[in-house]
Amino acid sequence: MEKKDAGYRRNSIVWRYRWKEEALPFCVLTAFAFFINAAVQIRGLYMDDLYMWSCFADGSFLNYVFPVGSSRFRVLYNFISYLEYFFVGAHIGWFVPVNIIVNGAIAYTVFRMARRLSDNGLIGFVCGILYLLSRMSYYQIGQVYGMMESLALWAAIAVLYGLYRYLNGLENGESGYWIACGLYFANCFIHERYMALLPLFYLALLLRREKNPGRWAVPAALFVLVQVIRLLATGALMPAGTGGTYVADTFSFQQTLVFVFRQVMHLFGINLGDEWLCPKTWEMTDRWVKLAVLGQILAILMIVILFIMKLIRSRSVRLPGIRNALLFIFFIGCCMVSSSVTIRLELRWVYVSMTGALLFLAYMCGVIAHRPEHVKENYQRDILRRYRGLAACLGLVGIYTFLSFLSETYYRSFYNNLYFWNAQKEYNSLADETWGKYGREIFGKKIYILKNSYGMSRFCADTFFRTFDPERKAEGTEVIFADSIRDFGQVTNNMLILREDPAAHAYQDITGMVRELKCESIYGYYADGWMDENAKIRVMAGSTGRIDLELLYPGVINGGEVMTIRMDGEETARVEISQNIQYTSLETVPYRTVELEFANNFYLEGAQEQRGTDRFSLIVNITAD
Repeated sequence: MEKKDAGYRRNSIVWRYRWKEEALPFCVLTAFAFFINAAVQIRGLYMDDLYMWSCFADGSFLNYVFPVGSSRFRVLYNFISYLEYFFVGAHIGWFVPVNIIVNGAIAYTVFRMARRLSDNGLIGFVCGILYLLSRMSYYQIGQVYGMMESLALWAAIAVLYGLYRYLNGLENGESGYWIACGLYFANCFIHERYMALLPLFYLALLLRREKNPGRWAVPAALFVLVQVIRLLATGALMPAGTGGTYVADTFSFQQTLVFVFRQVMHLFGINLGDEWLCPKTWEMTDRWVKLAVLGQILAILMIVILFIMKLIRSRSVRLPGIRNALLFIFFIGCCMVSSSVTIRLELRWVYVSMTGALLFLAYMCGVIAHRPEHVKENYQRDILRRYRGLAACLGLVGIYTFLSFLSETYYRSFYNNLYFWNAQKEYNSLADETWGKYGREIFGKKIYILKNSYGMSRFCADTFFRTFDPERKAEGTEVIFADSIRDFGQVTNNMLILREDPAAHAYQDITGMVRELKCESIYGYYADGWMDENAKIRVMAGSTGRIDLELLYPGVINGGEVMTIRMDGEETARVEISQNIQYTSLETVPYRTVELEFANNFYLEGAQEQRGTDRFSLIVNITAD
């Protein structure tokens, strides 16, 4: 019994230590993910995010997850995104934290893989930090649709790691191969681009000299099965391209080579291509950042040289080192080619290649720091040799990380150059000026947007505010585009007026200002329509020049109640109040601002409130269309 108790205590201590060893890196990496992405926010949906939300809100679960007839059949991602939309609901601001937590979990996965590959926890942790630091994460964090890219990346590196374990005959390596097959099949239904990883399996089988025909047949069978399912669901084998194009129609071998070259440059911190697809082009980059990038390249080059020297000098690591290097390089190449066959190259597609490169970096450091398995006579010399290689790796990786922090944070400061960034800021501002200020009060209102120089589509206008309603309806809410404030009459309580601020990519709520311009109270008249015994206002007439007054007297009419109206100092009308609800009109020049004075010979008896020196008389609603 005492032995069992001692063993239990020992296992408990090991478990608690191991739990802390794993939990601490995850928490630190996730905290860093929140820190580095603090400026990224989604407060209003637009573009693909809004379209996907509309499919979620207006369609059935089966139609959303299995979009038969669509050009894309990403059923696994569709299922996960359905759950995401369902659980986040109307809390739009939660999407970015969800994305960050997922990216933190991927960084933790990178940490664990890199720790195994390098046999060093510090190098593994740095690889996790470098993954999060990358400028290539902008879409994964800044768009709801970025979840697709994150999940596909996660599955892709898991395929790579499973094949690595299989290739090297590590513990559970055989099961690693089958897990890689399953993840490959799943990833094809997260993003069809990762069908291109098929050759990676045959490279691993070839390098392993696999003789089992079943292992050779399964990847091809999975690929064929994916194609059959896609053909039945979409009616096509060739995947759709970017921006509504099809790869079969736009593919160019020369352009693919150019894009592959650009991706290689992106991995080394050199942005080539159009500025709207990357934060800052190399030509426009500041000189000190270029020097930092060149320093990064030099540090990586030194690690590669040390890796090659180790392969040459150490027979025990030469063959596995070459095989594993081929596996990593081939993985990066497959990912690069698959993201280079469409009409443009976006930096977010390079993220998975960059992650593969980080894992390769960790592996090279592990080889450089490798200690021979047998112990030579001069044991102390062997230890020094091992730590000499490890120290060189840590020093070079440290330099690379420091310079990467400088360059990546610099590039991140130019995210506003990206094609969707400023538009997202505009929709964030639209959410702030409406839902953020008024909450549920916006439902049922007419929201006027002046000019619409941002080019909001009718679909966005009709769908945007529904996302804030838990019932997904926003009944009665209507977005109206207007060229000027002359296009509508007096501002009522069910109206909001917004104007654009293009310099800040924002909207401004000018409802109060327009209300004052349309109907300015000098004294005795209030925003809710109550009027004192004496009042004076300035009113802008509409396109017809007619000003309509709705008079609501909530008291008992005794007879003799008269309202006298003077326009610009001249008496215009005398209205005898004979009904509780009464109407009258005034005529003037269209769009002219006139000064109206009201003199009422009556007041509302028993009124519980008095705002000015005079007493309340009645409620007056003014319209001038």
